[in-house]
Amino acid sequence: MAKRSPAAGFWVVLAVVLAATVGAAQADPNWRENGTSKAAVEGGQCVRETSWMRRNHMALIKHDRELTVVEGVRTIDGSLAGCVACHANRDASGGFIPVEAEDQFCAGCHEYTATTLDCFQCHATVPVK
Repeated sequence: MAKRSPAAGFWVVLAVVLAATVGAAQADPNWRENGTSKAAVEGGQCVRETSWMRRNHMALIKHDRELTVVEGVRTIDGSLAGCVACHANRDASGGFIPVEAEDQFCAGCHEYTATTLDCFQCHATVPVK
């Protein structure tokens, strides 16, 4: 059995601390609510509670990604398309504003927590008709 170097343990601890810090920041009660999205205007329940989603949404998305891409399951409770459909805001003319645009649902939180938002390099940023 190979021994772990002390440096490897340091990086594991650092990764855990950073993940906990980002999770705590996402759950910050001072984070502004998105009051203009479909979800906020029409009400209803997300696939999970708000506080859980703020801390764990990426784990849900990664899990669903594996089910969809690897196993071909397309009827997933927490699909990214479903997130966009509820959380995309509309502009004054009624058109959708991309969720990753400045000050929008995804971009606002990711900017607040200083995390990278790369989902939309491939995925639609507005609801698909």
